[in-house]
Amino acid sequence: MKIGDQVRFLNEIGGGRVAGFQGKNIVLVEDEDGFQVPMLTTEVVVVGDEDYGTGHMVEVKSQSAQSAHSPQSSDEEPEPEDKPITFKAKPVERKGGERLSAYLAFVPMDMKELTQTRFESYLVNDSNYYMLYVYMTGENNAWTVRAEGELEPNTKEFLEEFGREDLNGVEHCCVQIIAYKRDKTFLLKPTVNAQINVDTVKFYKLHAFRENDFFEQPALIYTIIENDVQKIKL
Repeated sequence: MKIGDQVRFLNEIGGGRVAGFQGKNIVLVEDEDGFQVPMLTTEVVVVGDEDYGTGHMVEVKSQSAQSAHSPQSSDEEPEPEDKPITFKAKPVERKGGERLSAYLAFVPMDMKELTQTRFESYLVNDSNYYMLYVYMTGENNAWTVRAEGELEPNTKEFLEEFGREDLNGVEHCCVQIIAYKRDKTFLLKPTVNAQINVDTVKFYKLHAFRENDFFEQPALIYTIIENDVQKIKL
């Protein structure tokens, strides 16, 4: 197997062109969209333009497995076995995700013990845009940053864990967001600056935590912006 060979995956649908290798046992397969997928050499087979038969696939698999265990010639420079895989798949965009939507969510860690449980807070990005965000809490005019970072499209990110004794500290919070896309043009979105007054009484009420599309368990969700319309403002 060499760079430029056409290969197919053995245990799943797909394949592509060999773009390179990582270590002895990892081959980078480039699909028709230009994405490189790391695969074990024993999980792919070289295919020709004329022979796609099962016999050919089994034979090539055996050759790949043999080469993976064969001793390296003295002329070849050994590659480190623990070389990290640097491949990272690009975020998948979805239909209807071109309008900016973001939510602040509070999730009980144990819904069955609502009076005793601790809580987790998340920022949800329900759009095809990257979000550079800052999550902070304030008292009067004094603000404290509690989390910041970059949130990928159509994902959610853990912000912090807290208990009931900390509720007063999250009662007045603010989320600031700058939205953009990588490696492509996009429509410019306005900067989001949303101050949220969290009703801490709801953390004691079971019905305040509702079924939703983002978590397997019920959550208390505040809409920051939805379909490009900011719901919470200064």
